[in-house]
Amino acid sequence: PPVASGADRLAMLEAAIAGEPGLAVDTRELERPGPSYMVDTLASFRAELGPGRPLCLLLGTDALAGLARWHRWRRIPELAHLVVARRPGADLPAAGAVGELLAARRVENVEPLREAPAGRILVRDVTLLDISATRIRALLAQERSVRYLVPEAVLELIHARGLYGEGATRAGRPARR
Repeated sequence: PPVASGADRLAMLEAAIAGEPGLAVDTRELERPGPSYMVDTLASFRAELGPGRPLCLLLGTDALAGLARWHRWRRIPELAHLVVARRPGADLPAAGAVGELLAARRVENVEPLREAPAGRILVRDVTLLDISATRIRALLAQERSVRYLVPEAVLELIHARGLYGEGATRAGRPARR
């Protein structure tokens, strides 16, 4: 499926969190010239927060499984804790460099995240709905509904801008008669 532009992604994020106190969209990755890497974003946050304040990176099990392919990935746990949202049916890496990292740094509750600025991994099981950006884009491309998988304001934006392919202009809407 087609990829949404940075401006479109920003608009969807802003729509998703509109009216949610305590949430804000950070645009530093869009403003950075050239490629943007998570390690650089975390280093920027770490510089703002200072060395002692806890910082967490939230990611899904799919992202965790591919972590070893990320740019300078071994530095990421030095900059932040990893909080992994385990989706239904998703297995955690058990082998390889990421499996070893998980085995060495996994904690069972949030308390250790408060006690150190970075370096720990907390895994949390999440909703029984199979929600991921990849799945949502695939459903839209197939002209299937994504209602209840994304906030209504985001769905309206996807339709209005025709994001994620031809099917996205109709997916989630009632059939016209």
